[in-house]
Amino acid sequence: MTGITTTGEKKLVIVSGRAHPALADAVAKELDTVVLPTDARTFANGELYARYDESVRGCDVFVIQSHTAPINEWLMEQLIMVDALKRASAKRITVVSPFYPYGRQDKKGRGREPISARLVADLYKAAGADRIMSIDLHAAQIQGFFDGPVDHLFAMPVLLDHIAKTTDRANLTVVSPDMGRVRVADIWSDKLDAPLAIIHKRRDPKVANQVSVHEIVGDVNGRVCLLVDDLIDTGRTINKAAAALKANGATGVIVAATHAVFSDPAVELLQSPDIDRVIVTDTLPLPDEKRWDSLTILPIAPLLARAIKEVFGDGSVTSMFDGAA
Repeated sequence: MTGITTTGEKKLVIVSGRAHPALADAVAKELDTVVLPTDARTFANGELYARYDESVRGCDVFVIQSHTAPINEWLMEQLIMVDALKRASAKRITVVSPFYPYGRQDKKGRGREPISARLVADLYKAAGADRIMSIDLHAAQIQGFFDGPVDHLFAMPVLLDHIAKTTDRANLTVVSPDMGRVRVADIWSDKLDAPLAIIHKRRDPKVANQVSVHEIVGDVNGRVCLLVDDLIDTGRTINKAAAALKANGATGVIVAATHAVFSDPAVELLQSPDIDRVIVTDTLPLPDEKRWDSLTILPIAPLLARAIKEVFGDGSVTSMFDGAA
């Protein structure tokens, strides 16, 4: 028999960008390990630098970065970290982006527009990433933008478990805030054994973050409505949807979303009297000034840790969500 046989075992390494180190620490704790120390800096002119304090040669490395504001800086930092891993001879590099950057720019709505979600996938590949892991992509088609495996995770089990424990489902109606989220809302409806309603809205393609609610499809009179979405940015869509539901006789409005982007004026709008509760996960960091009494933040680290463990052990990530989507 020719060749060389080694007795070395695979080594899992977690590294983290500076956007949300608490999330990476929580994931590492779930995996009974620690985040690899990294010398990450920003030079006076804004250039970024990253160097790992220990060898990563032959390691299976997971680069965790949450893309909060300033999103371009954190994306660039993650790309530089991936490049450093490639040049340090890491065996496999997995980009862990719980909130995929530029995910809303997944297609051309008008002429002369970019498809920035595809550009980001190309950048990850060029930097040296072998795999991408993300949670609740804004559009499932983004999985096809990357030339390699993409692990699309779902926060639904985390959110569903909390809602099932804290909400009376006898009078509950699941509501999709727009036509684009109907499929997801329909799955929620099946899981909670609750009827489905849909809000028809129109967005001006020439004016960012401006929404007008037109009509509600489905009966919400006398019902507690659960608005489900993948992300909340400025909160205008959710705010207007909640007002429309209350105007049509809803007795309560609960909002559930995976990614709490919370750009201004989201915090103010989400504290509207039309909204009773907001439930999100901690895929993105939320400082104290963006928290309030009726906001619930659920930990996403156990979900990420389990997925990372499955990937590292050559297991099945899909089996984590059998029947969930």
